[in-house]
Amino acid sequence: MAQVQTNPIDLHYWPTPNGWKITIMLEECGLPYTVIPVNIGKGDQFKPEFLAISPNNRMPAIVDPEGPDGKPISVFESGAILQYLGRKTGKFYPADERGRVAVDEWLFWQMGGFGPMLGQTHHFRLYAPEQLPYAIERYTNEANRLYGVLNKRLAGRDYITGDYSIADMACIGWARGWERQGQDIKQFPHVERWIATMLARPAVERGLAVASELRKPPEQRTPEEHAMLFNQKAR
Repeated sequence: MAQVQTNPIDLHYWPTPNGWKITIMLEECGLPYTVIPVNIGKGDQFKPEFLAISPNNRMPAIVDPEGPDGKPISVFESGAILQYLGRKTGKFYPADERGRVAVDEWLFWQMGGFGPMLGQTHHFRLYAPEQLPYAIERYTNEANRLYGVLNKRLAGRDYITGDYSIADMACIGWARGWERQGQDIKQFPHVERWIATMLARPAVERGLAVASELRKPPEQRTPEEHAMLFNQKAR
């Protein structure tokens, strides 16, 4: 049985689809946590103290004061954090190898395809300084293909791998933005049903609401914030 967490986990976070993965998992597990905002529009992700735990200058990241050996441990990359929390708590991440492989497959599908491609779709449809028809069509079509993959997977299943898991948590923050990605959700009825199921979960609702007041729509970002978010080179 997993031990009760006494000290809160530090969550370095900003309200984005990748950040929501972790707030949802923490809420579902009932783990105590402290939000440490990482204002990615102001450049907090490049501060030395953050780079010490997330060398890729990307949030989210966590510091768990009650690591596997009783000592603090830091974890970066949202997928790795989900796996870590799943192992730590024994929740939403199967203990048997067959079940765990299935969850890992769809977690890495999200990490390697669904998230990045939908992110590019968002960028060229909403954030790019000029409209580039080829890029918009290319990424909107790839998003459509990926929604089709997910729709087929969800046929006959309540959740992506049958039981609710970290794979679902990884995908929902991106999937709920289907309209901004130029998709018609009616084309994907199983995804539409799954999104409604996910958004009806109280812990998902709480996770999506964490620090939501910090999130700005694209049109409200300053040129300086836009430059900080995009087209960064090595430092």
